[in-house]
Amino acid sequence: MAAHEEEEGGIAAGEAKAGVGAVTGSRGPQLGAPLVEYFLRLGDDRLILGHRMSEWTGHGPILEEDIATANIALDLIGQAAQLLKLAGETEGKGRDENALAYFRDGVQFRNCLLVELPKGDFGDTMLRQFLFDAHSVLLLDELTKCGHAGLAAIAAKAIKEDKYHLRHSSEWVVRLGDGTDESHARVQASLDRLWKYTGELFLTDEVDRAVEAAGIAIDMASIKARWDAIVDDVLARATLTRPADGPMQRGGRRGRHTEHIGHLLATMQSVARAHPGATW
Repeated sequence: MAAHEEEEGGIAAGEAKAGVGAVTGSRGPQLGAPLVEYFLRLGDDRLILGHRMSEWTGHGPILEEDIATANIALDLIGQAAQLLKLAGETEGKGRDENALAYFRDGVQFRNCLLVELPKGDFGDTMLRQFLFDAHSVLLLDELTKCGHAGLAAIAAKAIKEDKYHLRHSSEWVVRLGDGTDESHARVQASLDRLWKYTGELFLTDEVDRAVEAAGIAIDMASIKARWDAIVDDVLARATLTRPADGPMQRGGRRGRHTEHIGHLLATMQSVARAHPGATW
């Protein structure tokens, strides 16, 4: 499964700072300015995954993990806040990180489908976290060297947190995969279910091409190759079998989500929408 380009159209390469394009097809959601879209993708991934991790608070399998998952959720939501703030400032329409988090509908979110899936059991959560963490560490490392000063600064801080996340999730994958017969079977089933959502992490499209003008040029094929190496190493140590590559699920980057995003947002946004404009 090589990194590849999104087939659908939307934004012309010249619209790096302004402009709106519709996703191909009469029912497609609208895509905004490429820089805003790019920051939203980064921020929404972490916001939605952070919310999913927060669902383990008070429900962890052991006390230490109850604390660890809550801390990881806080890290991810903190990263999301900075990225969404950057998106709002770039957009220039007066929307801050809170407005972007709590007052957008599902079709306006740009997270990959992987992060919005239900948390499932602890094996599902750790396997999903590992697959995302391995990608995130590699991407953030590249973004620390990008030509956009604001994004590079956020990436430099976030990568320190994500390296811990990757160590934590990979250790759990090995522990569960190379544990009991039941834990092995369950985490293998998790891997088989989640694998078809990994391809979207490596899609590139006209948004990625357009933001090169702002100094954000990421070699996703290189990231994919290094991700493969990390994943293969951990799966081998976990005695898990890597699924065969097949058709991959996609659509989140363009606002086409699973049914799970609506349920998640109904919970996540409920207080803010019940008391719009409230200060605390």
